Amino acid sequence: MFKTASFFRIGPDFVLPPLEALEEALQSQRFVPCGATQPASHGWVPPRGKKSTLLAESVGGQVILNLCSEKRALPASAVKAGVEEKIDRYKKETGNERVGAKIKKEFKEEVVLDLLPRAFTKKSNTMVWIDAGNKLLVVGTGSLGGADKVVTALVEALSAVPGGAPALGFKPVQTKSSASVSMSQWLSSREAPFNFTVDRDCELKTPDEHKSTVRYSRHTLEIEEVPQHIAAGKVPTQLAMTWNDRLSFVLTETAQVKKIQLLDVVLEGVDKPGKDDDGFDTDAAIITGELAGLIPDLLEALGGEMDDQPAVVAPAETADAPF
Repeated sequence: MFKTASFFRIGPDFVLPPLEALEEALQSQRFVPCGATQPASHGWVPPRGKKSTLLAESVGGQVILNLCSEKRALPASAVKAGVEEKIDRYKKETGNERVGAKIKKEFKEEVVLDLLPRAFTKKSNTMVWIDAGNKLLVVGTGSLGGADKVVTALVEALSAVPGGAPALGFKPVQTKSSASVSMSQWLSSREAPFNFTVDRDCELKTPDEHKSTVRYSRHTLEIEEVPQHIAAGKVPTQLAMTWNDRLSFVLTETAQVKKIQLLDVVLEGVDKPGKDDDGFDTDAAIITGELAGLIPDLLEALGGEMDDQPAVVAPAETADAPF
C-alpha cells in the first residue's frame, strides 16, 4: 500500500470533517480521464480498487485516500520537429527569414494541440494517509514536488467540504539534523540510531557539478572505505536501514522513505483474505500501524522536529496545476 512515503505535519487547528462530508467533497473532485486535448488530469479514486465506489476509507480510525493522476506524454522531439516544419513553411510562404518569438510560440501551441489527441496517456496512483490523532499526513511518494501536488489537491478537496472548510495547515516535516548529515554520522561512527540497523545498500555523491557517485549494493558498509569517502567530501544520498527488525526501507537525503518492506515477523500469523475479503482493511491496519511506530523513531534519530515551520497552503492559481 505504501512503498514510498513523504511526511507532513497537520496544523493544530485542523479538524477532520465527518467521513460522509469528506466523501461528498471528494466525489465532487472524482478522477476524470484526460480529454482529447487535455495534457493532464487528476482526481480521487477508490483506495479499495475498482470494486468500490467509496473515495474515503476509514480503517481503525485512519483515513485512506487515493489520488489518480494522468498525463499525455508528448515527446519533445516530436514537438520540436513539428515546430520546425511550420517555421520552414512560414519562411517559404512569406519570404521572411526571421521568425519572431510570438509566432514560434503560436506554432508550438498548434503543434501540441495537434499531437495531444494521438499521445499515449500514463496513469499513476498516490495513496494518502490522514492520521488526525497524531496530526500526521503521509503521502505515498518519494518526490517532494509530487507530494506537494498531492497536498495541494487534498487542500482543494477539504476546502470543498459542505458546511465550511476545516482549518487547514500542512507543512513538510523538517528535522533539526538533515538526513544526509545524520547518515554521514551513522556511517562514519558505525553506530546506528536506537531501534535501527544499517543494512547493505548505500549511495554517496559529491555535492558539486560532477556528482561523482559511489554505490554499494548488498555489501557490508562496515569498511574503512565508507568513512574515507565521507571524509573526502562525498555525502550519503540513500541508505538502506531496518527499523526494530520489523520494517526495512531506504532513507533519502531529503528524509523521504523509499522501498518500504514489511518483514516476516510482522506478517506471521496474518490470515490470508477469504473469498469475499479483498484484504484492504488488513493491509491498511498493518502498514499504518508499523509506520506509526517508525515515524517518531525516525524523527528522533534525525534530531527531532524543527518548530514553527510555515504551513503548506495551496495557492488558488496553482490548485489545478497538472501532475
